[in-house]
Amino acid sequence: MKDPVRHISTGSPFEAQIGYSRAVVADGLVHVAGTTGYDYATMTMPESVTDQCRNALGTIGRALTEAGTSLDHVVRVRYILPDKADWPACWPITSEAFASARPAATMIVAGLQEPEMKIEIEVTARIPA
Repeated sequence: MKDPVRHISTGSPFEAQIGYSRAVVADGLVHVAGTTGYDYATMTMPESVTDQCRNALGTIGRALTEAGTSLDHVVRVRYILPDKADWPACWPITSEAFASARPAATMIVAGLQEPEMKIEIEVTARIPA
């Protein structure tokens, strides 16, 4: 029997307004939606790309924990930034976050939903046996 699909929410108002889940658990994998740097407790966005990167990874980490896995089990990560010049400042943060997993990665330059958003991160992780 296949495992049922499970949806994980952070309680972000965007999830309800737009119609998505922070993460979806299916077939042994956790698919985490593109996550920006909001502090969901205060619904504020830090100014710096590095603080946004840390917040996004923190939100992703919490969703993965709820799903039964962690950043150490990420197999694919996508970084989306409106300004490619911001990307190198994030390398120390992403390198530390994914030191164990060493996932396949892609960085894309594209506009994001709101002008204050400087990075969006999307991951796929496996649930360890």
